[in-house]
Amino acid sequence: MAAVGLERALREAAPRPERAGEEAAAALGAVRAALAAAGGAAALGERERALFGAFLRSLAGAPRAARPEGVWQRCFLEGPPVPVFCVLLETLGCPRPSLHPREVVEVLEQFLQEGRMLALLWEVCQQPVQNGSQELQEVLLNRIVCLPNHVSNKLEGKNPPVFFPQNYFPLLGGTIIQVLQKISDSLRGGLDCSISFVSHVLGKVCVHGRQKEILGVLVPSLMELTKSDCIWQRICWRLVECVPDRWMEAVVLGFVQQTPGADVLSRLLGNLVVKNKKAQFVVTQKVLLLQYGHTTAVLQNLLGYLAVDSLRRALLLKALQELLETWSSSSTVRHSPPEQQQYISKAILICLSHLKETEIESCRQELLTSMMEGVKCHLDSSLPQIRRLGMIVAESISARINTDGPVLKFQYEEDDEARELKSLLVQTPPFCAVPSLPRDDRNEKADTAVPVVLESNDKSHTAAPVMPDEELDTELDSDDDLIPYDMSQDKEVKIKAPLYIRDCIEVLTGCEDMDKWEATVKALESLVRKNPEATREVSVQLAKILLHLEEKTCIEGFVELRQRAQVAVLTTDPIPVAKYLTSQFYSLNYSLRQRMDILDVLVLSAQELSRPKSHWKTKHSGAPKPCIQPLPGSDSSKDWRRIVDERIKNKTRRFATGQSQVELASSPNEFNSVAGHFFFPLIQHFDRPLTTFDLLGEDHFVLGRLVHTLAVLMYLAVNTVAVAAMGKALLEFVWALRFHTDSYVRQGLLSCISSLLFSVPAECLLKDMTEELLETQSWLGGKRQWCTPVFFWFMVQSLCSISDSDGSRRVLVSYTRDLHSTCIYCLLV
Repeated sequence: MAAVGLERALREAAPRPERAGEEAAAALGAVRAALAAAGGAAALGERERALFGAFLRSLAGAPRAARPEGVWQRCFLEGPPVPVFCVLLETLGCPRPSLHPREVVEVLEQFLQEGRMLALLWEVCQQPVQNGSQELQEVLLNRIVCLPNHVSNKLEGKNPPVFFPQNYFPLLGGTIIQVLQKISDSLRGGLDCSISFVSHVLGKVCVHGRQKEILGVLVPSLMELTKSDCIWQRICWRLVECVPDRWMEAVVLGFVQQTPGADVLSRLLGNLVVKNKKAQFVVTQKVLLLQYGHTTAVLQNLLGYLAVDSLRRALLLKALQELLETWSSSSTVRHSPPEQQQYISKAILICLSHLKETEIESCRQELLTSMMEGVKCHLDSSLPQIRRLGMIVAESISARINTDGPVLKFQYEEDDEARELKSLLVQTPPFCAVPSLPRDDRNEKADTAVPVVLESNDKSHTAAPVMPDEELDTELDSDDDLIPYDMSQDKEVKIKAPLYIRDCIEVLTGCEDMDKWEATVKALESLVRKNPEATREVSVQLAKILLHLEEKTCIEGFVELRQRAQVAVLTTDPIPVAKYLTSQFYSLNYSLRQRMDILDVLVLSAQELSRPKSHWKTKHSGAPKPCIQPLPGSDSSKDWRRIVDERIKNKTRRFATGQSQVELASSPNEFNSVAGHFFFPLIQHFDRPLTTFDLLGEDHFVLGRLVHTLAVLMYLAVNTVAVAAMGKALLEFVWALRFHTDSYVRQGLLSCISSLLFSVPAECLLKDMTEELLETQSWLGGKRQWCTPVFFWFMVQSLCSISDSDGSRRVLVSYTRDLHSTCIYCLLV
């Protein structure tokens, strides 16, 4: 009868245009009375809920006069929570003309404050899963989790404070605790209910990045409720187990980060990693091997959780094995960042602290093998931090597997990081408060505590004896056992460099002695220049070795030493070495750095070959010339000649002085016969893309370096036999790239033109390159002021018409030199 009365009241209270004021208020009051007579919203059946939802939709779309203020809001707040929440969110998404969105938000705010969200969650938990209910739960899930976003989007950020995320999600967390309390009471009463919807809400909130807000309320409450109640423990385990796999990672990480210890985490999660494959992957693989941003406390919680229960210890051993495989991999040591390697080292040390003696005995050989491989990879690293990490982990593994025998010991600096890593081997008792020490004694006792635990392998289970302060000070002051060695007479052992070129090749290719390798690299340039005949026999082989030579040790100036040795080899035997280097520039399996090294070596070698030998030797020779020193006390010490010359100079009047002429030393240009071997192979294949090298594509920076290199080679080829052919080929090259989009390449093209005008004779310019000059003139027509057509032809014709004896040509040539000097400065310096 109550249900029939409610249906009649709902039909009669349907909003009508002619009904308003007190009549509408009476109709809505009759609906509220019928709802109370039916036992409230919780007692309604499916049919009554559907009718009430339709009534609320018509009420939300009714005119303002048909909705008396204060009455229609109570109909929403007292009705069944699921239809009420759905109608409010639908109305907020598609507002009616007579209902402002802020009015809907006010009703939603009262909905939260009066605890109707608790009724909504509890109603869903009580409903059995039927056809169509799954879609309704998905809609409710999205609207509950995204409620702050919906309100913020509609009100354009002017939310009430309860809809701020930092306020809403803790409120939702408290609501979930109340729902779990109802579930607990229901289970104790023998009634069945579902917890899966609450798990879905928790998972979706966590995957949206709100773990801190919701778990900050859930975890402390669950910690208290699960201390001594097995039903609450089962509820908590079921809460996490029912989270879908796509959200499991966010939930597990949230619990690990918010839980204060491994014992508490074990009580909250149970054997989740044993039952759920996704959680097992997250805990044993992703957090340990694929991520490295978590704190040390998170690692201790996670690995301690695996070690607490006997069912999970197999996963602890499996995680340790995979960590050691990663730690001992040379590829990982070379390519992973130091932060990740430190993270993995911490995880290994924490795992070692949880191993039992029987477990260590069963996997002793695997630990030893991993230790030997890993310490070798770490000690081969060029980073001091990586080497020290390898030493600390190797010492720790050795101390665990050799409790009775000798252990590994390395020498490294003991800093805060090293002490922190070693402290991870000592398990901190759970819920143990560490007493605070006085400020003066805190650092001293903290420093002495860790070595006592680490060094006492034989008596690891025995407590250290307590000594009085006076005896402790006397023991610390005593240095009888630490007598320093007398190193005053020690001399540094100098490694002799090889004396022959072939010995250098053997050292650079297969020697394991790093000191000898360093000495060879430092002495190679001088040895090549002193033995040109021996160098020519193996010049190409030596050039190949130097091109692929990598730095094995931290040798100072390695790149410069290798480059100078390459230049020495190329200048000693130019033609075969130049052919090899230019052919390798367009070959496969070379990095961009190696290709640019080839260009640098070609430029520096061409520069050296084109200079007079006397100038080059003077520049590189820093030895002082011998001179005769007068003996002290002799007659020459009076320096009478200087005094006489100064008196004559002071009394002599000079009206003009001529410029002193210094005759420069001359020598054959060695670049004359090899310029073509440097230039033409570089310009041949620039338009042929390779699999890993495309000059006209993404490798345009190397193209810019190539263009500038050709400009320098053209500049250095002045007065050579091949300069005319080089100039014509260079003009065709410039014409092919004149519309390149990269400014660095275009600057190099201008440098090429300027070098060409300076190096190629004037008669060759107008006789053999007339068409190319016309094309270049048309391209330069829209460039800068000094590239206008008038100036361009003035410069070309002036170079042809002005005689060598006239000083104007020298001025013009000097000005042309200044145009491209900026472009090639970086390559010549």
